[in-house]
Amino acid sequence: MTDATPRRSAYSRLLDRAMRILAMRDHSEQELRRKLGAVLPGKNEEEQEQATPEDIEKVIAWCHEQHYLDDARFAERYIASRGRKGYGPQRIRQELQQKGISRNACDSAFADCEVDWEQQARDQAERKFGAPLPRTFPEKAKVQRFLLYRGYYMEDIQAIYRNFE
Repeated sequence: MTDATPRRSAYSRLLDRAMRILAMRDHSEQELRRKLGAVLPGKNEEEQEQATPEDIEKVIAWCHEQHYLDDARFAERYIASRGRKGYGPQRIRQELQQKGISRNACDSAFADCEVDWEQQARDQAERKFGAPLPRTFPEKAKVQRFLLYRGYYMEDIQAIYRNFE
């Protein structure tokens, strides 16, 4: 017995999938392409099919036209989100480039963000090591390694001790 309901086109299912993905959070164009390029799920194995590059291009173009997909907006929100979690600009920039954001878009997003990276580095160090930051060399080296791992620039880390109150 066959099912009498007509099958939706691959483009239609791909568009629905893109809307579900973008409804959760902003994505970069590269992330959305990767997720849409996976096998389209079907009710059974015969219905599963690979999305065609033409359909993916049409969906991406439609998302851009409707302003659902915007790499600049994604970069700004990503910087704000990762900055709130205590990561520094160097690490955030690297993560954005891994997500397919261009260097120019990264630079403009960082220029627009209003984060005081030096103060944020100080807050992270105090949260990890206590309010009076360590003054001995081995302890300062620990603080420095921690902040470098979190993605802060050496200038911001050194400014913490230079402007010590």
